[in-house]
Amino acid sequence: MSTATNKKSSTSQMASDKISQTANMASEKLQHAGQHFVTEPARDLFGVLKDYAHDKPDVAAMWCFGLGLMVGWKLRG
Repeated sequence: MSTATNKKSSTSQMASDKISQTANMASEKLQHAGQHFVTEPARDLFGVLKDYAHDKPDVAAMWCFGLGLMVGWKLRG
């Protein structure tokens, strides 16, 4: 009976270690991503918009037209 208890505690310890290791790795990756997006947000946003415009040029053109129309209307009035 003690060997079964030892196996269960050994298995639970291994599971606990695995969870801890995974949590530490996720934390490190989130910290790195957070630092990257805080230091270079404008460059990242511009890159995303540029990629979107390459993938869907018609939609990007309509957004530009709509925003230009709204800004022009507000500046005129």
